[in-house]
Amino acid sequence: MSAGAGRGAGHGTVVARAPAKVNAQLQVGPLREDGFHDLRTVYLAVSLFDTVTVRPDDRLSLTVSGEGSGADGGPATVPTDSGNLAWRAAELLAQHAGVAAHAAIDIAKSIPAAAGLAGGSADAAAALVALDSLWGTRATRADLAGLAAELGSDVPFSLVGGVALGTGRGEQLSPVLARRRSDWVLGIAGEGLSTPRVYAELDRLRAAGHARVHDAAGRCDAVITALHGGPTEALAAALGNDLQAPALSLRPDLQRALRAAEEAGARRALVSGSGPTVAALVDDEDAAVRVAAELAGAGVFRTVRAVHGPVPGARLVG
Repeated sequence: MSAGAGRGAGHGTVVARAPAKVNAQLQVGPLREDGFHDLRTVYLAVSLFDTVTVRPDDRLSLTVSGEGSGADGGPATVPTDSGNLAWRAAELLAQHAGVAAHAAIDIAKSIPAAAGLAGGSADAAAALVALDSLWGTRATRADLAGLAAELGSDVPFSLVGGVALGTGRGEQLSPVLARRRSDWVLGIAGEGLSTPRVYAELDRLRAAGHARVHDAAGRCDAVITALHGGPTEALAAALGNDLQAPALSLRPDLQRALRAAEEAGARRALVSGSGPTVAALVDDEDAAVRVAAELAGAGVFRTVRAVHGPVPGARLVG
């Protein structure tokens, strides 16, 4: 069955949403000749969502509200043209299906940009699902997964959600059965971090002997085992992120943020992906509420969100 089957393809309004991700383990290999790194990561989709609404139009347009839109008086950090992954997703799907890339796309963002949470990837994944339904392209999930991989390393996981082991650049996915719910508090900083800049800093630290390449397979396996079932302590002990050291090097204030999260009651806190969001693992939903309230009053984060995982990837809603 296609992603858009049964949804009145070709007319009306279609809404989809996709979740943020946390890298419960992120191991980065040496710099390759092509400028990329081999990754081995355990993705976890968590309950912070962006919502993408698409409508018929005679051209392609994109608007943004919420995080990064500039509506709150802050800078507009999310592009509304071809620099946006959702725009590129529309063009790619249209090209694949042989249809005109005509639609009005509106993104309601709750996931901040440049925060290590794959917000742009979530928007692209939700756009693929929504536009497949709007245009009646009848793309299979395999079709959409292939397009997602062309768009970016995190987009395939944003499409799938749940828990998955990512290899290659992160786009090669092996879904993982995770029986246990885990609760987290996300501490979101006021200013984003450029992912390429964080990777470049990791390469610099390794060249200087201040960081090293770890045993990726063993550490990811430990996280997968803990997510499959077991106490929170086991998951806390298995968490890790090779990009945390360069993120801290670029943003030393994050060390205070990590410490504040653990002092507030988190079992473990780490930088999510390339940062600067801090993901704090807690015991349960009640603990998440308590820790979030304490961190909200501590003044170390711009905003704080209590979330849980795993949750599904990009899906039609409404």
